Amino acid sequence: MRLQQHRGPMSEINVTPLVDVVLVLLIIFMVTAPFLQGGLEVDLPKVATSGMDVREGLIVSVRRGGTLAVGERTVPEGQFEDALKRANAANRPVYLKADQSVPYGEIVQLIARLRRAGVAQLGLVTQPAEAEKR
Repeated sequence: MRLQQHRGPMSEINVTPLVDVVLVLLIIFMVTAPFLQGGLEVDLPKVATSGMDVREGLIVSVRRGGTLAVGERTVPEGQFEDALKRANAANRPVYLKADQSVPYGEIVQLIARLRRAGVAQLGLVTQPAEAEKR
């Protein structure tokens, strides 16, 4: 007569398939992460009923015709970066106000100039929708 071996439940867990799946997911995330980054980094103001307090920041304005102003002072285009340094724009939030007639390409170029000047916190100022209906 043969001795029958009784097989009970296995108390060990095989983690090899789990490790394989985790490594494959890690590789997928490592490959796809650079493709997810891109575009223009802009900290836009959040929609709020009370609006944002822009008094602590520096307002950069682009008026009709492309005239630049840093704070309340109109600045020639060649002295724009110097005016940003004098206003300490790299260490405080900057809010960009632009006339709607200014072409989009000029706004993008201005944002690039602000980034090169060291501006880290940039917000775009818009007019609320309720004010347009009045």
